[in-house]
Amino acid sequence: MTSEMKVDHREKAYELLRKDAEKIAQLIKVQMDNLTMPQCPLYEEVLDTQMFGLSREIEFAVRLGLVDEVDGKTLIDSLEKEMSVLHDAFTNK
Repeated sequence: MTSEMKVDHREKAYELLRKDAEKIAQLIKVQMDNLTMPQCPLYEEVLDTQMFGLSREIEFAVRLGLVDEVDGKTLIDSLEKEMSVLHDAFTNK
């Protein structure tokens, strides 16, 4: 495999993971707009399940060498911060 192909696969893998993270963020935003309590079991279940799934995807991509471990951690950390901001904004309404 040429180095150009490796770079292309790495970029595609990271882009797919980033899109999955965006979907999770959008899902949580929609839920927070429609729920009365962010501590609702459904909210927590979705958040936990989706975040766990994304972390496993990232771990798999890292193990394949498609995503740098630091980049994967940064993606998860960014999403966790966004979720915290959303939660705080909802709680402070």
